[in-house]
Amino acid sequence: MKVIDLSMSLYTDMDVFLGDPQVKIELVHSYEKDTWELRNLNMGSHTGTHVDAYSHMHKGKASLDEISIERFFGHAQVVELSEALPSEIGLFFIEEVGAEHLEKIMDSNPGFVGGNITEDLERMLLDREIITYTGLINLELIPRGKTFMFYGLPLKIKSGDGSPVRAIAIIED
Repeated sequence: MKVIDLSMSLYTDMDVFLGDPQVKIELVHSYEKDTWELRNLNMGSHTGTHVDAYSHMHKGKASLDEISIERFFGHAQVVELSEALPSEIGLFFIEEVGAEHLEKIMDSNPGFVGGNITEDLERMLLDREIITYTGLINLELIPRGKTFMFYGLPLKIKSGDGSPVRAIAIIED
Protein backbone atom coordinates (compact mmCIF):
# COMPACT_ATOMS: atom_id res chain seq x y z
CA MET A 1 0.00 0.00 0.00
CA LYS A 2 1.22 3.49 -0.85
CA VAL A 3 -0.21 6.70 0.63
CA ILE A 4 0.20 9.95 -1.34
CA ASP A 5 -0.48 13.27 0.36
CA LEU A 6 -2.43 15.49 -2.04
CA SER A 7 -2.59 18.51 0.31
CA MET A 8 -0.80 21.84 0.33
CA SER A 9 0.74 23.06 3.56
CA LEU A 10 -1.02 26.07 5.11
CA TYR A 11 1.11 29.03 6.21
CA THR A 12 0.93 32.76 6.84
CA ASP A 13 0.72 34.88 3.67
CA MET A 14 0.43 31.90 1.31
CA ASP A 15 -1.11 32.56 -2.10
CA VAL A 16 -4.93 32.69 -2.11
CA PHE A 17 -7.53 33.41 -4.77
CA LEU A 18 -7.88 37.13 -5.53
CA GLY A 19 -10.24 38.69 -3.00
CA ASP A 20 -10.06 35.81 -0.49
CA PRO A 21 -8.84 36.47 3.07
CA GLN A 22 -5.10 36.31 3.58
CA VAL A 23 -3.87 33.40 5.71
CA LYS A 24 -2.56 34.33 9.15
CA ILE A 25 -1.34 31.64 11.53
CA GLU A 26 0.07 32.92 14.79
CA LEU A 27 1.49 31.22 17.85
CA VAL A 28 -0.70 32.11 20.86
CA HIS A 29 0.71 29.74 23.47
CA SER A 30 4.24 28.32 23.50
CA TYR A 31 6.00 25.48 25.33
CA GLU A 32 8.41 27.96 26.91
CA LYS A 33 5.70 30.24 28.30
CA ASP A 34 2.68 27.95 28.76
CA THR A 35 4.03 24.35 28.54
CA TRP A 36 1.90 23.72 25.39
CA GLU A 37 1.47 25.11 21.91
CA LEU A 38 -1.65 26.61 20.39
CA ARG A 39 -2.08 28.60 17.19
CA ASN A 40 -4.76 31.02 16.05
CA LEU A 41 -5.82 30.28 12.46
CA ASN A 42 -7.35 32.96 10.25
CA MET A 43 -8.20 32.01 6.66
CA GLY A 44 -11.00 31.66 4.18
CA SER A 45 -12.98 28.46 3.85
CA HIS A 46 -11.50 27.89 0.35
CA THR A 47 -7.83 28.06 1.34
CA GLY A 48 -5.19 25.65 0.06
CA THR A 49 -6.40 22.15 -0.75
CA HIS A 50 -10.13 22.36 -0.17
CA VAL A 51 -13.56 20.94 -0.92
CA ASP A 52 -16.53 22.93 -2.19
CA ALA A 53 -20.06 22.34 -0.92
CA TYR A 54 -22.95 22.79 -3.34
CA SER A 55 -23.87 25.98 -1.46
CA HIS A 56 -20.53 27.57 -2.44
CA MET A 57 -21.96 28.76 -5.74
CA HIS A 58 -25.68 28.04 -5.44
CA LYS A 59 -28.01 29.64 -2.91
CA GLY A 60 -30.27 27.10 -1.20
CA LYS A 61 -28.10 24.08 -2.05
CA ALA A 62 -26.67 21.85 0.70
CA SER A 63 -23.84 23.08 2.90
CA LEU A 64 -21.01 20.94 4.31
CA ASP A 65 -22.90 19.93 7.44
CA GLU A 66 -25.88 18.84 5.31
CA ILE A 67 -23.91 16.62 2.90
CA SER A 68 -23.43 12.98 3.92
CA ILE A 69 -19.88 12.24 5.04
CA GLU A 70 -19.78 9.31 2.58
CA ARG A 71 -19.68 11.82 -0.30
CA PHE A 72 -16.17 12.98 0.70
CA PHE A 73 -14.29 9.76 -0.02
CA GLY A 74 -14.35 6.88 -2.46
CA HIS A 75 -12.66 5.21 -5.38
CA ALA A 76 -11.11 7.58 -7.90
CA GLN A 77 -8.76 7.84 -10.88
CA VAL A 78 -6.50 10.48 -12.38
CA VAL A 79 -7.81 10.66 -15.95
CA GLU A 80 -7.38 12.38 -19.30
CA LEU A 81 -10.28 13.67 -21.38
CA SER A 82 -8.80 12.08 -24.50
CA GLU A 83 -9.65 8.65 -23.05
CA ALA A 84 -12.89 7.00 -21.96
CA LEU A 85 -13.79 8.05 -18.43
CA PRO A 86 -14.53 5.39 -15.81
CA SER A 87 -18.03 5.28 -14.36
CA GLU A 88 -19.25 6.08 -10.87
CA ILE A 89 -15.94 7.00 -9.25
CA GLY A 90 -14.14 10.25 -8.51
CA LEU A 91 -12.30 11.93 -11.37
CA PHE A 92 -9.14 14.03 -11.04
CA PHE A 93 -7.64 16.03 -13.90
CA ILE A 94 -4.07 17.26 -14.26
CA GLU A 95 -4.68 19.18 -17.48
CA GLU A 96 -7.14 22.08 -17.35
CA VAL A 97 -10.72 20.96 -17.92
CA GLY A 98 -13.49 23.44 -18.67
CA ALA A 99 -17.25 23.69 -18.95
CA GLU A 100 -17.20 22.44 -22.55
CA HIS A 101 -16.46 18.97 -21.13
CA LEU A 102 -19.41 18.87 -18.72
CA GLU A 103 -21.47 16.37 -20.73
CA LYS A 104 -18.62 13.84 -21.00
CA ILE A 105 -17.92 14.15 -17.27
CA MET A 106 -21.60 13.83 -16.32
CA ASP A 107 -21.98 10.76 -18.55
CA SER A 108 -19.52 8.97 -16.25
CA ASN A 109 -21.64 9.79 -13.16
CA PRO A 110 -18.66 10.78 -10.98
CA GLY A 111 -18.79 10.76 -7.19
CA PHE A 112 -16.65 13.91 -7.08
CA VAL A 113 -14.37 15.86 -9.41
CA GLY A 114 -11.15 17.71 -8.78
CA GLY A 115 -7.78 18.86 -9.92
CA ASN A 116 -7.34 21.48 -12.60
CA ILE A 117 -10.95 22.46 -13.31
CA THR A 118 -12.16 25.89 -14.35
CA GLU A 119 -14.51 28.00 -12.24
CA ASP A 120 -17.27 27.63 -14.85
CA LEU A 121 -17.04 23.83 -14.73
CA GLU A 122 -16.92 23.90 -10.93
CA ARG A 123 -20.13 25.97 -10.85
CA MET A 124 -21.91 23.54 -13.20
CA LEU A 125 -20.78 20.46 -11.24
CA LEU A 126 -21.87 21.94 -7.91
CA ASP A 127 -25.27 22.78 -9.41
CA ARG A 128 -25.60 19.07 -10.27
CA GLU A 129 -24.55 18.14 -6.71
CA ILE A 130 -21.10 16.86 -7.66
CA ILE A 131 -18.56 17.78 -4.98
CA THR A 132 -15.43 19.52 -6.24
CA TYR A 133 -11.87 19.59 -4.88
CA THR A 134 -9.32 22.25 -5.75
CA GLY A 135 -5.76 23.00 -4.73
CA LEU A 136 -4.70 19.35 -4.94
CA ILE A 137 -0.99 18.62 -5.35
CA ASN A 138 1.00 15.50 -6.31
CA LEU A 139 -1.67 14.13 -8.68
CA GLU A 140 1.15 13.39 -11.14
CA LEU A 141 2.46 10.76 -8.66
CA ILE A 142 -0.65 8.63 -9.20
CA PRO A 143 -0.52 6.33 -12.23
CA ARG A 144 -3.12 7.40 -14.81
CA GLY A 145 -6.04 5.03 -15.04
CA LYS A 146 -5.22 3.24 -11.75
CA THR A 147 -8.11 3.15 -9.30
CA PHE A 148 -7.24 4.29 -5.77
CA MET A 149 -9.07 5.24 -2.59
CA PHE A 150 -9.39 8.98 -2.08
CA TYR A 151 -10.16 10.74 1.20
CA GLY A 152 -10.81 14.50 1.38
CA LEU A 153 -12.76 15.08 4.59
CA PRO A 154 -13.87 18.62 5.45
CA LEU A 155 -14.39 20.17 8.84
CA LYS A 156 -18.07 19.96 9.76
CA ILE A 157 -18.76 23.69 9.49
CA LYS A 158 -22.39 24.66 10.10
CA SER A 159 -23.68 26.27 6.88
CA GLY A 160 -20.16 25.76 5.47
CA ASP A 161 -19.59 26.54 1.80
CA GLY A 162 -16.18 24.86 1.78
CA SER A 163 -13.33 23.69 3.96
CA PRO A 164 -9.62 23.00 3.79
CA VAL A 165 -9.04 19.23 3.73
CA ARG A 166 -6.19 16.80 4.26
CA ALA A 167 -6.57 14.91 1.00
CA ILE A 168 -4.89 11.55 0.50
CA ALA A 169 -4.73 8.83 -2.12
CA ILE A 170 -4.25 5.23 -1.00
CA ILE A 171 -2.90 3.02 -3.77
CA GLU A 172 -2.93 -0.74 -3.32
CA ASP A 173 0.09 -2.60 -4.72
